[in-house]
Amino acid sequence: MSKGCFWTAKCLDYRNHQEFWEDGTVANSSSKQDYSAEDIEVLEGLEPVRKRPGMYIGGTDERAMHHLVSEILDNAMDEAVAGYASRIEIHLGAGNRVRIKDNGRGIPVDNHPKFPGKSALEVIFTTLHSGGKFSGKVYNTSGGLHGVGSSVVNALSTELNVEVFRDKEHYQQTYSRGKATSKLKKIGPAKERGTQITFVPDVEIFGSSAEFSPMVCYKLARSKAYLYRGVEIHWTCDETLLKSHPGVPQEETIKFPNGILDYLYSLVEGKTSLTPKPFYGSVEFPDGEGRCEFAIAWTEEEEEGFLTSYCNTIPTPEGGTHVQGVRSALSKGLKSYADLINNKKAGILTPDDILGSSTILLSIFIRDPQFQGQTKEKLTSANATRLIENAVKDNFEHWLTGDNAASKYLLDYLIQVAEERRRAKDQQEMSRKSATRKLRLPGKLSDCSRKTSEGTEIFIVEGDSAGGSAKQARNRETQAILPLRGKVLNVASATSDKIRGNQEISDLIQALGCGTGKDCKVDKLRYERVIIMTDADVDGAHIASLLITLFYQEMRPLIISGSLYLALPPLYRLSAGGDTVYARDDKHKDELMKTTFKNRKKIDISRFKGLGEMPAAQLKETTMDMSKRTLLRVVLPESENSIDAFKKAEGGTAQLIERLMGKNPEARFDFIQENAKFVQDIDI
Repeated sequence: MSKGCFWTAKCLDYRNHQEFWEDGTVANSSSKQDYSAEDIEVLEGLEPVRKRPGMYIGGTDERAMHHLVSEILDNAMDEAVAGYASRIEIHLGAGNRVRIKDNGRGIPVDNHPKFPGKSALEVIFTTLHSGGKFSGKVYNTSGGLHGVGSSVVNALSTELNVEVFRDKEHYQQTYSRGKATSKLKKIGPAKERGTQITFVPDVEIFGSSAEFSPMVCYKLARSKAYLYRGVEIHWTCDETLLKSHPGVPQEETIKFPNGILDYLYSLVEGKTSLTPKPFYGSVEFPDGEGRCEFAIAWTEEEEEGFLTSYCNTIPTPEGGTHVQGVRSALSKGLKSYADLINNKKAGILTPDDILGSSTILLSIFIRDPQFQGQTKEKLTSANATRLIENAVKDNFEHWLTGDNAASKYLLDYLIQVAEERRRAKDQQEMSRKSATRKLRLPGKLSDCSRKTSEGTEIFIVEGDSAGGSAKQARNRETQAILPLRGKVLNVASATSDKIRGNQEISDLIQALGCGTGKDCKVDKLRYERVIIMTDADVDGAHIASLLITLFYQEMRPLIISGSLYLALPPLYRLSAGGDTVYARDDKHKDELMKTTFKNRKKIDISRFKGLGEMPAAQLKETTMDMSKRTLLRVVLPESENSIDAFKKAEGGTAQLIERLMGKNPEARFDFIQENAKFVQDIDI
């Protein structure tokens, strides 16, 4: 260890009052450097900025260099937001020369009372923490807060030229590396007003290869125009810089009458919106604490969400308390709406689920905001959370109730997203468990012995009694049996938590091994065919309907791939004179009576009470023997038969399942009334 690491490498011998280095040599006074008042450095003026630029602009790379443009542009925007400027010009020239001009009041040029002989202009550009934004008397809200923006740009520039148009006079002063290189000069009369600043970053700080990006600067100009609809920004760029930056205009007047709403439309252009109109609002905070503007759209294309936030026109890429406020407002507002329409599934929604499909623009203007660091990338003002949450939540609830159809669709979509997230999490946990231990199958599953899925099938049967007969009738090598207890849960009307907690569904998913939702993979299915085998009566048909609903909602790729089947067990056994025939239903029985058993006098007709009542030999002969049985494949309409099984169909099967299996009893009642006239035989 180096001897310079005095506090860790040295030990003390208190008996001899000597100090030793780690290598055993004596650390006496002659080997130590003296530390006296002469070693204390005092950095004056803007020397601290040049010594440690990272403390003020976050580094010395190109990203940090672009922060210089932001500082000067923010000052011009402060004039616009305060109502004194309506036009800002920004020009990017060759040699990293940037010119920014506004038509505001112009920086004061009279002598500063605390600095005799110096103008206020020179104080602002040569002294840290100087400016007109501390007390709130000049600017109610502002982006520049610490009084270091202009002086930092001066300190880190080889050239900086300031021109002020004020009181019908034109003034000019030049600077370099933090110091004035000329006196404040009065150039002559002026008809215009405002401030123009031209600067060139110092290559000693940023390196000779660093260059301003026309695209970054152009996007910065556009974002400022979006954030304050009252300002017009005129952008120009040297033609030589555009050769390597196609898509950036050489000249453009940027103005957006609808503010961030125009910005939102540009971001979601070409995407599929989940609501007819975006959620937009502009709210004044109570007691003059400021105001906010927000624009939010939900689209199918977003997966991780897109949120851009600003405070006093300053980008806050790391978010902060205002973002916490909007997250909380959207979550509480949507759950309040769900309670209003009695949608219990919304309880699983988290802010991440709600924001995941959204594009959000949030702009807040408050007095004396607090940021994390000089680069202002994160807002830390505690009151911002409360202000935003109250403003956004009230407006959001009003917006949701204004269009119930659109809001219900949005809520259902977000719930589906949340369910997919939870299924994916469960699948990951199962994968992690499977990696450390052998796959555990449900105890009630009687698995087949074949190790590959080719030629294998699993029968899902109702009850242990039917399961017992099926186990005796099966081919042990290729046929597996999974008995379910009673009627399976109706997933169309159940909450995600209830589905996840249902043991029968959990056993089925575990036995199949293919996952659910977006993680449902047909190639991971442990069997070639999945066969629903229920009794040939109305109760059996109901159970089959519940199971098909489960597969449609949770494992639709199995239906699309043609892996799901219905077994056709008989309802009747007819025998006479040594002939035995099985009938699927009443209609089939009547048909057999008129054909096979016509003119027979003694016909023995027995009705099976259920699969559990059938002898294993008969069940095998009629339903499970591959060479004799008949299966019905479950298919979707051609228009829905797409492998993209996770976008809920707006009509067709999805609508029918929701009508018949959903939680709205009135819809089922209407269906019964509409179709009762077609019923001929009723099984009571």
